[in-house]
Parts: sequence; C-alpha cells; structure tokens
Amino acid sequence: MIELRNVTYAYPDTRAPVLRNLQLQVEEGEFILVIGASGSGKSTLLRCANGLVPHFYGGTFRGSVCVADHDPVREGPRGMSAVVGFVFQDPESQFVVDSVEDELAFAMENHNLDQTVMRKRVEEVLDQLNISHLRHRKINTLSGGEKQRVAIGAVLTLQPSVLVLDEPTSQLDPQAAEEVLTTLQKLNSDMGLTIVLSEHRLERVVQYADRILYLPGNGEKPLIDTPQEVMRQVELAPPLISLSKRLDWQPLPLTIKEGRRFAKQLRLPPRADHLPGDLRCAQADLKSPAINIQNLWFSYNGHEALRDVNLSVMQGEFVALMGRNGSGKTTLLKHIVCLLRPGRGRVELWGENTKGKDTEDIARRVGYVPQNPSSLLFADTLRDELNFTRRSHGLDTGDYDALLRSLHLEDHIDAYPRDLSGGERQRAAMAAILVADPDIILLDEPTRGLDYYQKRALANFLSGKQDEGKSIIMSTHDVELVAQCADRVVIMGEGQIVVDGPARSVMSRSMVFSSQINKLFQDERLLTVDDVLLMVER
Repeated sequence: MIELRNVTYAYPDTRAPVLRNLQLQVEEGEFILVIGASGSGKSTLLRCANGLVPHFYGGTFRGSVCVADHDPVREGPRGMSAVVGFVFQDPESQFVVDSVEDELAFAMENHNLDQTVMRKRVEEVLDQLNISHLRHRKINTLSGGEKQRVAIGAVLTLQPSVLVLDEPTSQLDPQAAEEVLTTLQKLNSDMGLTIVLSEHRLERVVQYADRILYLPGNGEKPLIDTPQEVMRQVELAPPLISLSKRLDWQPLPLTIKEGRRFAKQLRLPPRADHLPGDLRCAQADLKSPAINIQNLWFSYNGHEALRDVNLSVMQGEFVALMGRNGSGKTTLLKHIVCLLRPGRGRVELWGENTKGKDTEDIARRVGYVPQNPSSLLFADTLRDELNFTRRSHGLDTGDYDALLRSLHLEDHIDAYPRDLSGGERQRAAMAAILVADPDIILLDEPTRGLDYYQKRALANFLSGKQDEGKSIIMSTHDVELVAQCADRVVIMGEGQIVVDGPARSVMSRSMVFSSQINKLFQDERLLTVDDVLLMVER
C-alpha cells in the first residue's frame, strides 16, 4: 500500500537531512503509529505520503515513494488528494467554508463529482463518523473534537485508500481525544482503511496500533515492529509502560486493563491520612494572593464564555486549568493578562484592580504563552526574538543560556523560528516570553508537539520557577503533566469553575482527568510513576 525506498529529504537552507535513506513498507489495512522525539521527522514522513514534501516545502528529495500505485513526487498534493486523506494537527487550518455540510462537499466539488454521488457520500460520512447532528452547524461553533471529526469526514468523502493524521488529538481534551481515536479504530477495523498517524501522547493511542514506527532522528536507523516490541526497546513511553519496564512486568501491558493484574500483586504500604501532594497547597495558602478574580463574567457576541468565576492564586502556587474544549480556560487566562476586559466583576494582581491598566504594563510582570506559537514568533532568528523581549522589558540582551538549555533550544539559537518543528516552535514561544522572567506565568496548552523528554524538562523548569516564588497557571489537557507539576487543579465547564482542589484529590476522583497511574491503582496517593516507585522501594 505504501512503500518508501531510500528516501532522503532536507528542508531548504538546512545542512542535515531530516530523513536519511528511509525504508518503509505499510500493508493495506494496517494501523501504523509513528513516534519519535520532537524534530525527528514524523511530520515530514507523513507529508511524503501525499506529495506535500517536496512540492509545498521545496528542499532536496531523493529516493522514491509509492502509495496505492501512485507516485506522490510526480503527481503532487492535488493528484494525490483522492488517494491520501491528510488531516493536519490543527483542523481549522484546512477548513474552507463555514458550515459542516458544505465543508464535507467541498473537496468533491473540486473533483467535479456528480451531485447524486456527492449527496450519497455526505450521508455515508455523516453516519460513519456519527456527526449527522452537526450537518447544519457552523464550524466555528463546534468543539475541538467535533472539528477534528469533521476534518476527517471532509477527506473521507473522496474515499481515499490511506488516511494520514498528524497529531490529531494534540488540542483535544481526553474525552474528545477518545472519541476521535475510537472513530479511527472503527474506520480501520470495519472498513479496512489504512491509517498512518503520528502522536506524542502515546498513552492515548498505543493500544490501537498494529505496528509502531520509531524515528530516532540524528540519522540513526528507524525501528518498526509490534507495539510491545518497540515500547520494550525505546525510552519514549507512556507512564504505564515506563512503570511496567521498571518493575519488569511481562508481557508488557499496553492498556490499564492489562496492567491491573500486575498492579494487584504489588504490596503497597497502608494508606495514611496525609497526602504528600496536599502539603504545598497548604503552604501556599499562608501566602498572599498574586491573582484574585472576583465574580467575573464575559461574553463573546452574546454567548457567555465566563459566568461568575471566582479564583485566587497564591504566590508560588502552580494551578492547572482543565476542562473540555470551549469551557472557558483560554478566556480566563486572557483576562489575567488584560487581553480581554471583564463584562462584570474584577481581576486583581497583587491586590490592585487591573481595570484601566495598559496590557503592556501588565505584560512586564505577567508572561502569557498562547496556544499557537506562531502568533508570537516574528523575528528572523530565535536570538532576535529573545533580545527583542528583553529590550522591550528594559533588560540587557543576552543572559539566556540557562533558559535555552532548560528548554533544549541551545542548538536553535540562530534558526528561523517558523522553520522549526511544531514542538520546537512551542518551546521557542515559551522562551520568547519567559526570557523576561515574569512573576506570573500563564501557559495555554504548552505541551503541544512536545515529546516525553521535553515535557519532563519543562516540568523541571517550571518547578524551579515555582521555587523562585513565581505563580503559574497552566491550561492543559495533558493529565500526565498536571500529575507531575500541579499543586491545585481547577476544572471548568461551560464558563464556570466546577471543581477546585488539591491535585491529588481532584485527579483521583475524576473519570476523565486522572492519570494513567491513578487509573491503574485507583489510589489517591499514586499519580505518577515516581509515586509508585517510592512506595515500592520503602
């Protein structure tokens, strides 16, 4: 179905190829998961399947690609559009029209299909993806998971032989991600559709794959094998598998169900009244609030996005904002940095009302990293980005080597930021804000495109900032990072705060927002691999 022979590719103005002599063969009906560190070439490999590489990106391409007896290098993206359905990380980037039904029909109209055929295929896709109730909806009113399924439907109407998806769950809450992955599994098993998918959050998807392709990067030889065999050999692994390898559980469990029989055999000490994760919260309560939000209301064009929100964040506290897509998390962060102004209520920073204050003045002490890193990056090099931030804050240029090392960006200091991989751009955007050393750090989905190594480095970096007395609010769907970092978890729903409490308490009582380790043991003391190992080693 898919065959790559000696594929070597380098982007324009780069010295080293991102893919080097790559050999790959994918059989018809396989579900292939592509994994690897950020920048290892996952997205580049996927783009080879439909001719985006090299047609759209340019650069130097050698070797051959064959997909369902078609040559993407010769035919290009348009010629391959009916053969390969490509779904990008951000579904909004590929939407063309306003309504769901029109979006589903758009590609078929471009291929001049008969109206009867078009109507039939639209009906089939609506039923296959269980989105018939969205038929007449405007796309901008959909949730993240709904948008992702519509994006999948829009490419399925051409009945492609292969479906390629680049991190399709990176912007989705756990429930929406599960809905999308269940849809993909159904398409693969019921229709025999060949699926090639890249993903960083392996805890969500590893159990669905027939085989895993691991791209190590740095010119090293890729590895492709069964999920158990690849996970056994690589360090890049979700918490369940990391724990299983540390405790030598065989055969390697890929799901919570498989891991439960091993977990039941572990002898853990009796439960104590005090939970270690609650201590820092109690200490934070003794300090003064850095952020105090009172009775906050806000509407977008008559739609209430925030409803009577009350929240205090203490100096040195790490708070995680969680909730389904569209629950109001980003809107709340924008109010703290004064990018939005309250309809009713007030926002106080260090005891002062922000009403009437300039956003520029607030930004000197409040660093906000938005979801989309490209909205921040404009300079020719990362060095220029960092120097611009420091100058705009009245600081000397330079003096950011430690920050670059902590974010693993030291090798990209003179790179054009928009040429970096998704994960590298995300870290570059963080560096561009954090280089000013703000007292309050606001992060909106900071782990998009980050692998497990980089998330661990980010967790360590943020922990260091917290020790310096910085207050951190992180909006995220990444429950594993929250389990590692957060003191408190605030869960939002429909613009309101639904739950607010210590991380261990909130996450251990949630069916959706609990970590893999907590699901495995169902013990409030255990959120992370380190929690388990500490108890086992006592």
